[in-house]
Order: sequence, then C-alpha cells, then structure tokens
Amino acid sequence: MYRHSLRKRVAIAFAICVAVLSVVWGFAFFAAIKLSEDRVMTHQLQRAVESYPSMPINLRGYESIESLPASIRPWARTNPGEGIYEFEKEELHVAVIPGGEEQRHAFVVFDVAGIEAESSEDWWWLLVITGVVGTLGILGFGLGIVVMRRAVAPVAHLAKAVANIDPKQLSVDDHKRIASGRFGDDEVGLLARTIEQTLKRISAFVERERYFTSSASHELRTPITVITGALELLEQSDLPADDVKALERVRRATLDMRTTIEMFLCLSREMDDGLYNQQFLVMPLVNQAVEQQHYLLKDKFVSVDIEELANPTVCGHPQAFYIAVNNLIRNAFEHTLSGHGPITVRVKQNELLVTNQVSSVANEQTPSAEASSNGYGLGLGIVERLCERNGWSFSLLFGEQRVMARLSW
Repeated sequence: MYRHSLRKRVAIAFAICVAVLSVVWGFAFFAAIKLSEDRVMTHQLQRAVESYPSMPINLRGYESIESLPASIRPWARTNPGEGIYEFEKEELHVAVIPGGEEQRHAFVVFDVAGIEAESSEDWWWLLVITGVVGTLGILGFGLGIVVMRRAVAPVAHLAKAVANIDPKQLSVDDHKRIASGRFGDDEVGLLARTIEQTLKRISAFVERERYFTSSASHELRTPITVITGALELLEQSDLPADDVKALERVRRATLDMRTTIEMFLCLSREMDDGLYNQQFLVMPLVNQAVEQQHYLLKDKFVSVDIEELANPTVCGHPQAFYIAVNNLIRNAFEHTLSGHGPITVRVKQNELLVTNQVSSVANEQTPSAEASSNGYGLGLGIVERLCERNGWSFSLLFGEQRVMARLSW
C-alpha cells in the first residue's frame, strides 16, 4: 500500500536519483583532485630522491632578463604583461611580476620537468577518466530506471491487469484482478476504482442483454406464431372478398412483424453460438426475399429481373444476410414508381446489386447522397450494422434516374 500519491512518488524518485548522482559525482571529483595532488607530490619527491644529496630547485626568481633561461629570453624581451605563462616545450611555468615606473619586470620560473605527466600518460589518464565517467553514467541511468520503475509500478500493474481482461467474457477472476483494494488511494487507485465500476456496469449490461434476448426470443415470437396460426385457419374458411383482402393485409403485416423481430434480435445478440461462421448459398435467400416482398409491386406494373451471374457461397450469419437482402429488396420495391421498371437483382461472385428506377425523367428530383446518410428507405442503418458485424460491406449509389444498393462479401 502506498502512502503518497503517484505524483509525489515520481517527484521523490527523481529527487533521490539526482541526489545520489550528485553525491557520486562529488566523490569522483574529490578523488580526482586528491589523486592529482598526491601524484604531483610523489613525482616531486621522486625527482628529489634521484638527485640526492643535492636538492633540485624547481622554483626560482629572476630580476633581469639576462638571468632567465636562454630558451625564454626572447619572449621576455617582448615586455609581456602581468600574468602566468606556460611553455610546454621547455616545461616551464613563468609568472610575470610588474615593476615600478623605472623598474623592470621580475620573473618567477617554475621548472616542472619530471613533475608533469608525459603525453602518453595524459592519454592514459584521459582513457581512465572517460571509463569512470561512462561507468557512472551507466550506473546513473540504471539507477534512474530502477527508481522510476518502482515509482510507476502500480500503473504498470494496473495496465497489465486490464490488458488481460476480455470484455466479451468477463469472469470472477477478472473482477478480482482489477479490484481497487489491491491499489492505494492515489491516482492509480482512483483509476482502478473507475475501471472496476465500469466492468461491473458492462457485466450487468451483458447479463441484461442475454436475459432479454433469451426472453424476448420466446415472448415476442409466441404471439406472432399464434396470429399466424389463426390466419391459416381463417384462410381455410369461406370469407367475402373484402375480408380476404383484409386477411391478406394482416398476413403481410404479421410477416413484416416477424421479420422485424428477427432483425432486432439478431442485432442484439452479442454471442450467437458460432452462427457467424456458417457457409450458405446466396440465391435461395435472394429468391425467398423477392417472393416475400413481391406483393409491394402489385398494381405497379413493374417487372423484376434476377440475373444469376454466379452461385456464390458466403461465410457469416445466414439470418443476418437474409435480413439485409430482404431490406434492400423491400426498399427497391417500395420506392419504385408505377411503370418505372424493371428492378434488377444481379448476383455476382462477390457482390449483390439491387437496382431500381426512381424517376423517368433525368431532371426530376432524385434522392441525393445526403439522403443515404439519413437512412433512405427502410432499415438501411440496420443493414449497415449487420454488414459490419459480419465483415461485409454495404453502399448505396445514386444516379440521375436509378438507385443501386451494393452488398459485397
């Protein structure tokens, strides 16, 4: 359980990392300074030992240019200003002391021969220092990763728990894995509680959906079945012509209601026992839809041409495919004006085309592309959802005189 919020933990982790690195770098620089001091003293003592019993004089003062070492006299005659100068080739360090108005400059010469390191030794030290700096950098980077990983560990744990959850099949273990009690009261705990509540709502919704579809499948179909049976009994009796027409309208309305119920139940099912992977033929469903909706063309004097260019097989939900085809054919039959035919149903290997004429003159008003987005016809939004669920594609194309619905798989 964490006592601080995620923001504070990240800030503390960053501060600890910076503090540790600063201390390490401070000790490294201090060690380098002490090492340099010890090295200079060691070299100076070693040179004294080598010249014993006479002691070398490294530091000397000169009041005139003529008394300076011959190698730096030309430089001294240029009247240099006050300061410290280094001559690498002569291995000398010279300090210039300005004199008065009538006095010449004085010089302090420090002979560092045998004290300073050689060039090869400098490169070796540079290599050592580079290695130390690189090692400290790698250690600092590793320390930063470890510290930050520990700081954001609850977030990573929560993300892993959420990634292992399948929203389609929520189990008791999934709820335990995402339980907010496993996290603190910080931002991560708040996020965990929100996700936990969301999963509970999803589980409740899925349970209600399953209960509704299982209950509605029976409760909605039973009255339709009773009505259909009663209509069949009435059709067998001798009825007046007007009653026969009314009975026919009731039968068609009942059939439409059955189709609508099947359509909405099909859309509401989240799981349908693997029916979305069935193989079925297209032509029997097309012929059935044309026969069922043919009454809409009564008294319109419109013919229907079915062009079977192929006999394709589709993978998906057969009932969903029939509902989609039935809606497209119904729309075509309903929106075709009297005498404006024919209606063409063309079946290809990978698509179904339903074409109908909506005007006889090119300049007459026809449905626009905007109308399709608003659901031109009956149930086109439902057709789109059915196609999306099964991996099919649907489009509605408008011409000057015709409308073509295209269903491809």
